[in-house]
Amino acid sequence: MEKPPIFLYTDGASSGNPGPGGYGVVLKCAGRELELSGGFALTTNNRMELLAVIKGLEAIRWKNAEVHVVSDSSYVVNAINKGWLFNWEQKNFSKAKNPDLWQRFLPLYRAHRVSFHWIKGHAGHPENERCDALAVAAGAGSAAKGIPLPDDTGYLEQMNL
Repeated sequence: MEKPPIFLYTDGASSGNPGPGGYGVVLKCAGRELELSGGFALTTNNRMELLAVIKGLEAIRWKNAEVHVVSDSSYVVNAINKGWLFNWEQKNFSKAKNPDLWQRFLPLYRAHRVSFHWIKGHAGHPENERCDALAVAAGAGSAAKGIPLPDDTGYLEQMNL
């Protein structure tokens, strides 16, 4: 029996670039919805945009799912749709930014039938607005409230911090 398609809405945010940041995810499938979010003390917007997709794909409970990723991140969408990621992979990620996250992403991507759709951010799209609110609350919002955030170890290693 064919499983229903999954719609994976994602967003990432950082207050400062780098700064405290977070990701937000809304997964929708067959009338059900799941929200995910998390934040880090020091990270970048692009890392959080990509991590949102990763976290959403990690939450899918079966293989070979039809997944429609909807993102306002040109970085993430173009990396797939324009083939940049696969060029980076052929070069062992020597030219890629965020290689740790792209390497984490690839097996998840290959386990499903994933398509990427870009939408304009902050344009009233309900799921994108919700993802943005989740991302901001998890990152800068938590930091502003004095809630300790974990380190983004991949970012710190990439920057030799």
